[in-house]
Amino acid sequence: MANVRKASVAGTFYPADPARLRDHVETMLAEACSLDDSGAQSSPAPKSVATPGPLALIAPHAGYIYSGPIAASAFKILEALSRPIHRVVVIGPSHFVPFSGVALPEAEVFETPLGKIPVDIAAIDRIRNIDPIVTWDEPHRREHGIEVELPFLQTVLGDFGLVPLVTGHSTAEQVAKIIDALWCDRTIVVVSSDLSHFHNYDTAVRLDAETADAVVNGRPQDLDARRACGHLAIQGLMIAAERLGRSITLIDLRNSGDTNGPRDEVVGYGAFFSS
Repeated sequence: MANVRKASVAGTFYPADPARLRDHVETMLAEACSLDDSGAQSSPAPKSVATPGPLALIAPHAGYIYSGPIAASAFKILEALSRPIHRVVVIGPSHFVPFSGVALPEAEVFETPLGKIPVDIAAIDRIRNIDPIVTWDEPHRREHGIEVELPFLQTVLGDFGLVPLVTGHSTAEQVAKIIDALWCDRTIVVVSSDLSHFHNYDTAVRLDAETADAVVNGRPQDLDARRACGHLAIQGLMIAAERLGRSITLIDLRNSGDTNGPRDEVVGYGAFFSS
């Protein structure tokens, strides 16, 4: 019997009922659109993405009532893909378990209310011996950073193989090396990260704009844990994208004060696309 990583935040971060969850995700995707440089809503995501070569997204991972609309702005891009996707690499930070390295799961399947997603064992075997990879279920067991991205991927892509990676104490160059080993035409990399945490609204808007500028303009050295909880994965993606001559584009930049929360302490969310 397969080792299954059960959903840990269904019913809290997103609906546990499959029908309600799918309806919620589909509604957010239908309403998603890009933002212009001023932060105002502008044109919808492109109708066709035919760019050859590796693709990547950066999407937030809070409860759907807060970050879901921004995440949808990223995953909307995948609806326009003109080629099949066989594998998705999802990389996010460890929120609960401190450890050294980047953790693969022992689990062979990840489950959400929308169904089971097989872990891509062949891809995992290809990176298992890369330093600093470790194989350990514990960082994955309660981790929401990967889990909340999965219903979007299941809704947009249907069937795919999953490579779930949780970053502990490691370096951006090490993360980039892992991405280099996996990234190809039929593989999408999804970096899971929120931006600034628990500042007042105006401060968060300023900090997140600075972070977005660093991401878009290739300054990974300007990122740290204060600006993005998943900064290591973002920095690793930036390094890997630069090696391939790929740009990173901002799609959406908002915070919990814009979606469904008070404005005295907000969490920032950004959606980005690399092609």
